[in-house]
Amino acid sequence: MVPFPEPLEMLRTLIGEPSISSTDPTRDQSNLPVIHHLATWLEALGFDVEVTALANKPAKANLVAHREGRDETDGLVLAGHTDTVPCDDALWQVDPFKLTEREGHLHGLGACDMKGFFPLALAAVAEHRHRELRKPLTIVATADEESSMDGARALAAQGRPKAAAAVIGEPTGMAPVRAHKGVAMLAIRAQGASGHSSNPALGDNALEAMHRVMGALLAFRAELAERHADASFDVAAPTLNLGCLHAGDNPNRICGHAELLIDLRVLPGMDTATVIDELRARVEAAGAGTPVAVRTLFTPVTPYQTPADGPLVKTLEALSGQSARTVAFGTEAPFFQELGMETVVFGAGSIDQAHQPDEFVHIGQLEPMRNALSALVARYCL
Repeated sequence: MVPFPEPLEMLRTLIGEPSISSTDPTRDQSNLPVIHHLATWLEALGFDVEVTALANKPAKANLVAHREGRDETDGLVLAGHTDTVPCDDALWQVDPFKLTEREGHLHGLGACDMKGFFPLALAAVAEHRHRELRKPLTIVATADEESSMDGARALAAQGRPKAAAAVIGEPTGMAPVRAHKGVAMLAIRAQGASGHSSNPALGDNALEAMHRVMGALLAFRAELAERHADASFDVAAPTLNLGCLHAGDNPNRICGHAELLIDLRVLPGMDTATVIDELRARVEAAGAGTPVAVRTLFTPVTPYQTPADGPLVKTLEALSGQSARTVAFGTEAPFFQELGMETVVFGAGSIDQAHQPDEFVHIGQLEPMRNALSALVARYCL
């Protein structure tokens, strides 16, 4: 029998397969090589593996690997995404697509966020490969989390997988995460009319309209902070970030168009659609005669929260020795929660290293994470 690969060997293989997802089509890549490696390893562990391409994206796919239990109700899902953010090679001191060990850290694009989760999950599962399962175990690998979350959205639309509990292996420093803010990214466009700068009456300055819009946005942000707060978050209020502004083409022309991109993060309990509708009304009114339009850059990710006293939360607190907490970054957790599972975000590595040059995961967290996942499989499936 061919020995099952060690976690570092699997991680080296996965990092060596670029799988960038990006809203820029010139940088966007397929995740199929990563999916195919995972499928091979999971089949060797006795899982039934299904690979499904995303609608209208034949180069992107989700993987759902299932191992039956004596009783097919409940069980456990271990889930993660196979894609990474883009990177600028010139800013890295090591090759982003080669696993490199330096001073107790494993560097590589995705080492932390979050290809590093899969080798640990598979190694944990391999410890139980010859034992009959009482309850089913499912491994999920999704596409495009870093750009559109279309992989998780597709699973939610399909109504699968089903289980009692799901762990999303994003980097949390092995602290269970039971809540995060919702994420929406919006484009606000002011459409003015250009003309010679010597006579303002010849045009309609879109930048002046955008100046009014930005004032309205900052006032709205302050109102949201007054109306909503959750002390369990490090940043207790909703946030609204003015991210980037593109406008005009020359200083001696009246600015004919301006577009502002913003990031909006709302707290659990807030309705994202309602907040966006209110924002849109404020922005359009601020245009004061200049047409202003608001559009979402992707379907917003809703806020996520699971009860602090849930069985999965308590189990992971006991296994990790850390109390459950909240975070500001978004994950696929809402989509798995939508499927009826108690869902907790829990993984090795720190979000501080994610999306950074020389991204890394600390070697010292690998064995504890593997042991925690092995114990979790035993708790829910054996």
